Amino acid sequence: MLQSLSSVPKAGFATTLDSCDVIDAIRHQAGFLPEVQIDYEPDILTLWVTIRPELKPVFTLQLLDSLGKIQRAIFALWGAPDQYHRAPIRFLAFRGTGPFFTLGGDLDFYLDCLAKNDRAALAEYARLSIEGAVWNASGLNGLVVTLSTIHAKAIGGGIDAPRSCNIMIAEEQASFVYPEIKFNHFPITAVAILSRRMGPRAAEQMLLSGEELSAHDFMAAGGLEAVVPTGTGENWIRKYAADSLPMHAAKTALFSAFNRRAGDLREELEHLGEIWTNCMLRLNPSAISKLQRIAQTQDRMLARVYQRPPAVAASASSGR
Repeated sequence: MLQSLSSVPKAGFATTLDSCDVIDAIRHQAGFLPEVQIDYEPDILTLWVTIRPELKPVFTLQLLDSLGKIQRAIFALWGAPDQYHRAPIRFLAFRGTGPFFTLGGDLDFYLDCLAKNDRAALAEYARLSIEGAVWNASGLNGLVVTLSTIHAKAIGGGIDAPRSCNIMIAEEQASFVYPEIKFNHFPITAVAILSRRMGPRAAEQMLLSGEELSAHDFMAAGGLEAVVPTGTGENWIRKYAADSLPMHAAKTALFSAFNRRAGDLREELEHLGEIWTNCMLRLNPSAISKLQRIAQTQDRMLARVYQRPPAVAASASSGR
């Protein structure tokens, strides 16, 4: 059930939007939002974004577009300085669902672009990835604290979007791996996002090795703020939000200050996006064949996990 803004606690924020509904306001501003679900918890001023890719648990162009629309909508509605104390959202939290958090980038989309030599489409995918990361890292320009919780295995470039948040936690059964180097590829935003958290050396080692890390090992390397027991990730975020409300202004200011101190993220990511697009278009036939085999392996793996015929997974991915 959608929550009315009349139920938003004061907590130092005097909203004048009692007659509005947060979800409807965002949807009206953002438009069509495929592959995501949004929910609002008024007691902790938190908007939850659940990623729900339709065909494969990957970051599709449609998913990236929806995430960006939500970020822009929140800022357009409540990002003006005189709206701060009226804004009903103080925390923007991302979560996943299903047996995987993500399998990473959308290989089927990449292959389609390569078959067509479609630089523009690849560049748009990179642009949306970059925009989402910049919004998350800045906390929507200091308006909110961004958080993410990882409940299962996270692979490749799909790690970067949640890691670009101010706070990222994982449940103890989660794991993290960047296998892209093994098929002559690299994730668009990983170098910048991981280096800011883990340091350049640790980030380089993880990206070049392609080795899978447990949640505890990823945290030890600097990749997480916390590892929590199975099934408790969302409650950890709820407690963090409740405890942080009285000091929200200070926390957003500190996150903004550290984000700025780390350098111009947008400029760095735009450079990486150009490198990534060029790298993709330079893949030789052998590397492209390897990508095709990985995409087919994903189909077979998903067929086993979801207990559906492999032909369904294959036809779904080819019909995007």
